Amino acid sequence: MAIVTRLATAALAAGLALASAPASAVKPFNASYQASYMGMQGNGRMSVEAAGDKRWRYTLSMRNSLAELTQTTVFEEQDGTLRPLSGTDSSKVLVKKSDKQATYDWSRGVATWTGDVKPDRTGPVKLQPGDLDALLINLVLVRDHAAGKPLKYRMVEDGRIKTLAYAPAGTESITIDGKPQQATKLVNTSGERKTTVWVVDNLPVPARIVQTNKGQDAIDLRVQSLR
Repeated sequence: MAIVTRLATAALAAGLALASAPASAVKPFNASYQASYMGMQGNGRMSVEAAGDKRWRYTLSMRNSLAELTQTTVFEEQDGTLRPLSGTDSSKVLVKKSDKQATYDWSRGVATWTGDVKPDRTGPVKLQPGDLDALLINLVLVRDHAAGKPLKYRMVEDGRIKTLAYAPAGTESITIDGKPQQATKLVNTSGERKTTVWVVDNLPVPARIVQTNKGQDAIDLRVQSLR
């Protein structure tokens, strides 16, 4: 099972307006999160690090007594737009394991998947300029909100295409590194699944991400510190 809009994961991502040019260049960071998954508390981490040749590696991991989940996307920034190149999604929930790999071949214009995927989810899926995977939506969502751009995306994930749109849902105080910060809530609803993302000015990643399914919390990530 995936995290944040890959779990659906937002998390976190459209025939609608496609992802537009981010407001600033990518910078490395390392954020720690308090994580809740399947009703059990644990720890999470989100990071971006240089991967050579103008590429970046974005990783989201979470662990508690029941599960270990890790997602990674290698991406590039081209003309101010983030573009996925490859991704991995591994999980261990009790004794069940899953490993998936994604390849975004922009020269051929297709995305494919291998590993523990259903035969009808291997692709190829035709890519369009501006397409994102689930993890990159976390970064682009924060940047587009800061720039006042439409929060509408086309997500290419797990052999499928989804269109996602986030709408503002008020503000709320949230604590980061022991200090209260004002956050804007952004909400996406898709069927019985709802993703709520809290964004804070000058924070490059969501301050909090909550995914619910049929009204029940599936994942809750709350940033504790960022460096």
